[in-house]
Amino acid sequence: MARVGIVMGSDSDMPVMAQAAAVLEKLGVDFEMTIISAHREPDVFFEYAKSAEKRGCKVIIAGAGKAAHLPGMCAALFPMPVIGIPMKTSDLGGVDSLYSIVQMPSGIPVATVAINGGTNAGILAAKILATSDEALLERLKQYSEDLKHDVMKKAEKLDEIGYKAYLDGMKK
Repeated sequence: MARVGIVMGSDSDMPVMAQAAAVLEKLGVDFEMTIISAHREPDVFFEYAKSAEKRGCKVIIAGAGKAAHLPGMCAALFPMPVIGIPMKTSDLGGVDSLYSIVQMPSGIPVATVAINGGTNAGILAAKILATSDEALLERLKQYSEDLKHDVMKKAEKLDEIGYKAYLDGMKK
């Protein structure tokens, strides 16, 4: 089975990256997860990115904040899709990370999701893999149906109890 690599530059990124892992787990997609600093341990990072294909990775999800070099460097070394997750930072709210990831030079693309968009990164990775995996495609279709039903249930509840009671229930 195809594998997704999930890599982050710091353990402070773990809550967001865990969202990607949770979606992949729910969809039955194999993944590996690690922490590597492209700046503090470049030799370890280069080995990770260069050997990912041999380990069965078909997509890498890379999360990074501030200078946000990790996704772009993965894309420079890994021949298959890389999805970048810009992390919200205390300094500039993640806009610095977003610009660093999305403004890649021609020839080195990084698909980029929203700031702290771990869930969407996991879904996007699964969608990429589903282009050649019919069973995964069916699980993705069911995932979308489940989302639709969740929204419909919330709308029904709102209709039933009214917006004030709905808001009160959200506060609890």
